[in-house]
Amino acid sequence: MPLTSDEIDRYARHLVLRDVGGPGQLKLKAARVLVIGAGGLGAPLIQYLAAGGIGTIGIVDDDTVSLSNLQRQVIHGTPDLGRSKVESATAAVGRLNPHVAVESHPVRLTAENARDVVRRYDIVADGSDNFETRYAVSDACFFEKKPLVTAALGQFDGSLTTIRAHESSPDGKPNPTYRCLFPSAPPPGTILTCAEAGVLGALAGVMGSLMAMEVIREVVGFGESLVGRLLMVDALAMRFETVRYGWDEGNPLSGSGA
Repeated sequence: MPLTSDEIDRYARHLVLRDVGGPGQLKLKAARVLVIGAGGLGAPLIQYLAAGGIGTIGIVDDDTVSLSNLQRQVIHGTPDLGRSKVESATAAVGRLNPHVAVESHPVRLTAENARDVVRRYDIVADGSDNFETRYAVSDACFFEKKPLVTAALGQFDGSLTTIRAHESSPDGKPNPTYRCLFPSAPPPGTILTCAEAGVLGALAGVMGSLMAMEVIREVVGFGESLVGRLLMVDALAMRFETVRYGWDEGNPLSGSGA
C-alpha cells in the first residue's frame, strides 16, 4: 500500500535519507513489531517505533501504571495511574500517529504462550525486566524463526544486542542464541530488582531509543547489525563499548546436542 499524502509529510525526514527513502518507509509501514513490556525500555521504544511509521505494533504487558513508574516510563502520565499499561500505551500511540495499528496483549509472556504470540509478528523487541521472560521470548523467537532485539537495564548501565539465531553467519556457523550469551540465569537474589536497586530514569530513555533504532535498522536493512555484538552503555563514565560473542555449540537450542 503506497504512502498517503499525510504520511509523506509526516515521514519527510526519513524519505530524504538515502538509506531509508520511500522503499524503506514502505518496509516500516508493512512491518509488524512485537514489543515485550510497556515500562522503562518499552515506553520510548514504542513511541519511536510509532513515530517512525511501523505499521503494526503489538504490546505485551500485564501490569498497571503506578506513581513510581513515571520517573522513567514516559509513555504514561499522571492521569494514567491505575490504568493498564497496554491501554495507556495504546492511547499514547493513537495520539502520536493515527496511521499505526496497535494490538494489545494484556498478559504475562511465559514459555507456554510465547510462541503463539511471537509467531504473529515479523520482529520482536524485548524490554522485559527478568530472565524468565527473556529466555521464554528468545526461545520462542528461535523456534518461530523471528529476529529479536533485546536490551537490559542496570542502575547506571545498559546492554543491547540483536539475535538472529535461526540464521547462519557468513562463515557458515549458526548465529548465536540468547543462551550463548547468557547460558543460565543468575542465582536468585544475586541481582536486585529495579525497586530494590533503583535505575537512572534517563538511561531507560537512551536504551529504549537505541532499541527502536536497532529495530528500524533491522526492518529497513541498513548499517551493521548487532548480531553477535553486545553494546554496553556505562552512564557513569558516559562510555559506549561493543564486545563480540559467538555461537556456543553447547547451547540447548542450536548446539551440537540440541
